[in-house]
Amino acid sequence: MPLQRSPFLLYSDGKGNIYEDETLYALGRAGWDAFEVPLSDWIELPDGGNVYELPGRRGIGIDVHTGEMRLCEKGWAVAAFIPPAHTGLFLAAYETMDNAPTLPLFCYTAIGWQNDAYYVPAVRIEKDIRQECAGYDDDKIAAGAAQLLQNYPHNRLVKHLMENCCMTYHCPAARNFSLGRWECPVPSSPACNANCIGCISFQPEEESIVSTQDRLTFKPTAEEIVEFTVPHLLEAPYPIISFGQGCEGEPLLMWETIREAIIAIRRHTDKGSININTNGSNPVAVKALCEAGLNSIRVSTNSARKHIYEPYYRPNNYAFEDIIESLKVVNGYGGWTSINYFVFPGMTDSEEEYEALRKLIRDTDLKMIQWRNFNIDPDWYMGKIGVHETGEMMGIKQMMDLLREEFPRLRYGYFNPSIERIRGDYESDFAGSERYR
Repeated sequence: MPLQRSPFLLYSDGKGNIYEDETLYALGRAGWDAFEVPLSDWIELPDGGNVYELPGRRGIGIDVHTGEMRLCEKGWAVAAFIPPAHTGLFLAAYETMDNAPTLPLFCYTAIGWQNDAYYVPAVRIEKDIRQECAGYDDDKIAAGAAQLLQNYPHNRLVKHLMENCCMTYHCPAARNFSLGRWECPVPSSPACNANCIGCISFQPEEESIVSTQDRLTFKPTAEEIVEFTVPHLLEAPYPIISFGQGCEGEPLLMWETIREAIIAIRRHTDKGSININTNGSNPVAVKALCEAGLNSIRVSTNSARKHIYEPYYRPNNYAFEDIIESLKVVNGYGGWTSINYFVFPGMTDSEEEYEALRKLIRDTDLKMIQWRNFNIDPDWYMGKIGVHETGEMMGIKQMMDLLREEFPRLRYGYFNPSIERIRGDYESDFAGSERYR
């Protein structure tokens, strides 16, 4: 039900306890500034969300009596992690104290409390249910992982996916693979040709944050890839295999191996979709993969603007123009093109970014935007890329609406769609009637 007033601000006592401050209404942040969140933007925190304290930071709220902004001095600020399939519209609003630690690599959505529930400013951008908490049974996952390890005792990639990704890091894609369904991750490269500030698998020792998981340490062979991906494509519902995962570097650095694997896979079956998640740095390699049978590409970017993209990705031997060319290449082969678009309220919805994104969509005939929450400390990120002014902003939701109106064939989502969904009813829950298996 719609809220009649803004929710109360939340704060943490630093000991794991969170309280509401009934003297302050919660605000949101866009760019560097705090804003009142429209009542229609607040939704209950979806299942699978988490609540964090932000040490060394004081929440900013609206005084319920005076209507003026002020800090909550009762404890540390609080933010929400919103689960996959949802996109945050505002960041948590806070003021950072001196010597505050850099926040780890998670998203920090605004949050408030009302009607005995947590509320966040967000939209469900994706109907696909593949990573909903209700769909994961730990006992079945453990049994599935054990069975895969038994079935492929000498396959290093299966061992990495099950022991590290699935059972240690609880990677949703690896867990789905253990359950024999949907999108199967295929990490393939231990190296990378970018030095992303917010890399989740590698951070320099001198940096103030740590990576959230360990990177792949070996180069899989085409035979190892084919061994488990062909059965997945043959047997899984709505099957996808995806090169390029959070636990690896850049898969295009291993494009020859991937091409060899795709050719062999397609000798066995034409079922399902073969996708690559990539930085799009090598259009020539992308062309070779398309000729081998690649169906879709998802290119990650924090911006449609070169001067925002390159300070974050810090590319080696490629440029922003190469990622645009890679999208054009896949489109030229009739493939599905997506961008993995890191949403940062106040920057993503700036007028300059909006105009740049419109140009990218027109130039590449982009098929889909995956509106992903940006997992990074907001202050740290903006300082690292040297952004001190964000310009006029329109709001994430309004930007989404304007793009839908101008590009009615452009799809929104959070995940790579199956080939059945691409060719059939894109707007269904999951390209079919069944929810979980």
